[in-house]
Amino acid sequence: MSHPPAPHSGSELAFVDTTNKAIIEQLQEDGRRSYSAIGKAVGLSEAATRQRVQRLIEAQVIQVVAVTDPTQLGFARQAMIGIRTRGDMRAAADLIAQFPEVDYCVVVAGHYDVLAEVVASDDQDLLRIINHIRSVDQVESTETLLYLSLRKQTYNWGTR
Repeated sequence: MSHPPAPHSGSELAFVDTTNKAIIEQLQEDGRRSYSAIGKAVGLSEAATRQRVQRLIEAQVIQVVAVTDPTQLGFARQAMIGIRTRGDMRAAADLIAQFPEVDYCVVVAGHYDVLAEVVASDDQDLLRIINHIRSVDQVESTETLLYLSLRKQTYNWGTR
């Protein structure tokens, strides 16, 4: 099973010039906005805008996706799982990131080595996911932080 490469390091930041940031801001406001409308807002032709967006997608600087509300799709449980590992924490994170239930996985410094965000249909499904994560050889322990109430979620960071 082939997986996309990890996101780029800071060395590629020069690729995101002022015009690309303006394009990204347009897409953050409305991911369905036409290339023509984006081009008008940033001073480019439709074709030039399309090319820039495609390069941003190919370079994994952006993804244009529909963001859902998991609770309205039947996922009653959301949680952040703090994971302590033994050995190479990057290897453990790479394995955990492959689980389809994990929608966010990062290697961190501090009390945990890895954080994994998951959505589950109910408590039994969450238990299944936790056990799946705990079955990874490098996982030493987990702590599940159950989301009780979402207070803020934005996706406009990175350009302002």
